[in-house]
Order: sequence, then structure tokens, then C-alpha cells
Amino acid sequence: MSLLIFQIIIKQWDKGENTPLHQSDRAVMPSVYTVTTKPAFDVFNQPCILEQHGDDIPTNMFSDGRIKTAVLSNDRVRFDRFQVVNCSHGFVLEYIVKGKDAQRLGQLNQSWIQSRYNWRYSVLEAQQVYWMYEEVILNATYMETFDADYFLKTEPSVVFNDL
Repeated sequence: MSLLIFQIIIKQWDKGENTPLHQSDRAVMPSVYTVTTKPAFDVFNQPCILEQHGDDIPTNMFSDGRIKTAVLSNDRVRFDRFQVVNCSHGFVLEYIVKGKDAQRLGQLNQSWIQSRYNWRYSVLEAQQVYWMYEEVILNATYMETFDADYFLKTEPSVVFNDL
């Protein structure tokens, strides 16, 4: 059974968790996991797994969690800062930053893609404003035959960093 797999890892911290000890703790956290989630929906008539690991601390800005998904058209699906385009030559992963053109990362049917970015945003909690920092990692692929340990056993064909 062929399927699309998107594994998202979120590492979140606030300003008080930016000491060298906190940084080293985050650095040893895995950037790939065994896929344990079953397909929950279809994208482009293909079963799709959207699996999340790590932190997703609810805040006033993201009360239902950070990852948002949207079907943009029959051939485009977006989640978080990523867009999957159904092209004649396969599924293409793009990275989107507000105010810039989409950046093509590669085809999902040619091994897998790992992408990561950092960002920060302000949070208002208990009448206090503070900064929430994040590193977000996306592992994405299109598989002809499911292999739960695929991300662990192989190297990505594309590694993209917007840090």
C-alpha cells in the first residue's frame, strides 16, 4: 500500500530554558522516530499519516496546538509552513515563508526529505508577555510499501535548514 508520511517533531522552550544545559538537552532529542500512527485521512487519493512528536504547548496564540492543515486546491495541501503539490511527475514538497515565494525542497517519491526551521512568537499568559521559541523538524516521504523504521534506517535525500 503506497502512502504519504509526514512526521513533525516540535521542540519548544521559553527564554528561561535557553541555558547551555537546556540547549544540550534539546540537541540530543531525536530528529526521526519509528512511525507508529496509522493513516487517518487521504491526500490526493493516497492514504496519509500526519504524526507529531515532541512539544506542542497550548498558548493563547495556538490554543488547539501549533500544526494547522488546509486543502488549498485539488492539487495543493498545506500544513504548517509546508505545502505538498501533486504534479505530473509526483508529489513535491515546498517550504513557505510569509512574503516570499514557495521554495521547492524536492520530490517525495525519491527517498525522503528532512526540513527544519526555528522561529519565535510572543505569548500573553496571566497578563504577562513572553517569547516562545521553537525548532520544527519535518520528515516527509511517499512510500510504495510501508516501513515503520524507514526514517531510522535510511538517510534523507534532501536536508533543508532555515535556522
